[in-house]
Amino acid sequence: MPEAAHPASRRGVVGWALFDWATQPYYTLVVTFLFAPYFVNGFMSDPAHAQSLWAFTTSAAQLTAAILAPVLGAIADAGLPRKPWIGVFSVMLILGLGGLWLAVPGSTAAVPLVLLSFAVASVGVELATQFNNAMMPGLISAQRLGKLSGFAWAVGYIGGLVSLALVAGFLVTSPDTGKTLFGLSPIVSLDAETREGDRLVGPFCAIWYLIFVLPMFLFTPDKPGPMTSRNPVRDGLGRLVRSIKDVLRNHRNVALFLLARMIYADGGAAIFAFGGIYAASVFGWGATELGLFGIILTVAAVFGAFIGGLLDDWIGSKAVIIYGHLVLITGAIGVLSVDPNEILFFIPVEEKVSGGGLFAATGERVMLVFAVLLGIAVGPVQASSRTMLARICPPDQLTEFYGFFAFSGKVTAFAAPLAIGIVTTATDSQRLGISVSVVFLIVGLLLLLPVRSTR
Repeated sequence: MPEAAHPASRRGVVGWALFDWATQPYYTLVVTFLFAPYFVNGFMSDPAHAQSLWAFTTSAAQLTAAILAPVLGAIADAGLPRKPWIGVFSVMLILGLGGLWLAVPGSTAAVPLVLLSFAVASVGVELATQFNNAMMPGLISAQRLGKLSGFAWAVGYIGGLVSLALVAGFLVTSPDTGKTLFGLSPIVSLDAETREGDRLVGPFCAIWYLIFVLPMFLFTPDKPGPMTSRNPVRDGLGRLVRSIKDVLRNHRNVALFLLARMIYADGGAAIFAFGGIYAASVFGWGATELGLFGIILTVAAVFGAFIGGLLDDWIGSKAVIIYGHLVLITGAIGVLSVDPNEILFFIPVEEKVSGGGLFAATGERVMLVFAVLLGIAVGPVQASSRTMLARICPPDQLTEFYGFFAFSGKVTAFAAPLAIGIVTTATDSQRLGISVSVVFLIVGLLLLLPVRSTR
């Protein structure tokens, strides 16, 4: 692809990367390590039923984002700038995160509102991310896209790490001790009985996003040039129909990549979305253990994202994605091989002893090792997928193809959580439900193998 005609300033590039810093706490604190496990194991009394509800809600939100993403991308490519769209979806994200405060333990009437809030936030963050991704190729030369994408993912993971340390270390307390991860009393007075620390995760992420997304709005250049259409909605939708036909007829390599990415992104998102829930259920982890668990995994993800960005420009995006997937699949199977009494599915170990210390049980340590593999691999796979699309798609259809990219990441994203919800409900087993995600990873990897990595 051609270089950016007018590369952005350093603060414009940093502002763009800070978008990942702004959004990552949603994924780290809400989806993975704190709020989702609290919803399943604290807010509701039946963990298996709660996991099913969380899975079905995730499925509905992802399907909504999948339907809207290519349509909105086509409209934007017809002449509209990206930032106003990011602003609209930012409002949805902030309002949805604020609604998570309603998750008072035992309040059955609040369950629909909490799930609706989570769904609104999920749709908002996914669509805002689509338009932010589409700005990337116009900021820097094509030869440096891999480094920029990897840098942004690493910045995002650092943001997740910092936000997790702040929340787990100073706000969220263990129900047993009343202390935070750092052994402190919360810096603000919070009611432990109504789990205000856990419920505060949503509003905290909303404020964090509002603060750190501002540099992107202020300093990062938007799509240059005048409006190219008098009726961008009509022309954009017409262009979308033509583009779908064009992708299938003339860009089959891109279509195959998007299909592969559609499958493996769903599996990766599912294993991370439900991995923390599984760990909390298996070992009874509370905020302290989950907070430290999240910090360790996020440090691994930061390291992986930096290394993956360098490898992308050295050995290519496709190779990074393939090797990353082999590590992901190994880690996912390893995590699911652990239960309270066994590791690697059949090797017996002693159960966790109450009061034995953080990660004192053999099963906990084994799970942590495999989870670190997941953390190391996820950043390179995500960052190189974003870069690979920029390298193989038509330069004049970037936002539209990033709409398909978002679509490919979400069109079956409802299927993985839906399958997890169905299997969990049918078997009453959280492990069997989550194991569906490994199948998605394997199928996606196999589909990726024949994809050409150049235009």
